Amino acid sequence: MDLGLEGKIALVTAASRGLGKAAAMALAQEGAHVAICARSEQIREAAAQIAETTGAETLPFQADLTKPEDIRAFVRAAQDRFGGVDIMIINAGGPPPGAFLDLNPDIWREAVDLTLMSAVHLCYEVVPIMLERGGGSIVTTQSYSVKHPLDRLILSNALRLAVIGLMKSMANELGPQGIRVNSINPAWTWTERVQQLMEDRAQAQGTSVEEQAAEVTQAIPLGRMGTIEEYGRTIAWLASPAASFIHGHALMFDGGAARFPL
Repeated sequence: MDLGLEGKIALVTAASRGLGKAAAMALAQEGAHVAICARSEQIREAAAQIAETTGAETLPFQADLTKPEDIRAFVRAAQDRFGGVDIMIINAGGPPPGAFLDLNPDIWREAVDLTLMSAVHLCYEVVPIMLERGGGSIVTTQSYSVKHPLDRLILSNALRLAVIGLMKSMANELGPQGIRVNSINPAWTWTERVQQLMEDRAQAQGTSVEEQAAEVTQAIPLGRMGTIEEYGRTIAWLASPAASFIHGHALMFDGGAARFPL
């Protein structure tokens, strides 16, 4: 299937590794130009690898998503380099794990800036550009915890729902103006973030990472975690013109793990 991404301009945040890098790689494989950002210098290595693998034009940019000025600079750099924005993939590292009493209000405020306000600031930067171009596609990566709250992830459970509410509201506002807005909500997909979560659970319960991984896999009807390649293909489709009538949707990328509600 031709996803219609040839020559499209895609921005992907937190893309030096894991899900963000997988999204950028998949978009580039379909012919999109990709601008990617992350806090670390590793973003340059990721961009070089994507360009070498796919032949796509890439733009790496160091940016901290908790800083609005960094977000503004990233979007402007992409617009200067490529001439616009057609696709925005909103991705951010997850907030710290922990139960409610393990945390404090300062940690909550930091998590709000990372998970919710980064999406708000990114949308304020890209939506006017998309409106000038007559349309676009915004996809945010959240988690299947929006339907299935997870133990020791109270920050993620609370704030990812807030982002979904933002996306649903923006879908109502922006759909008539040609901008599609969706989310993708992965269950366990093996990345460095999942390694961190398995280590946290193992420490809290006195078990091993392997035992914790086996436990969460048992709850997935397909009997395994997802792969980053599967995630990349799925988000590239969701963001693309091939999914042109998919709008305001929270797509569950979870192997059937979140069974209810429908």
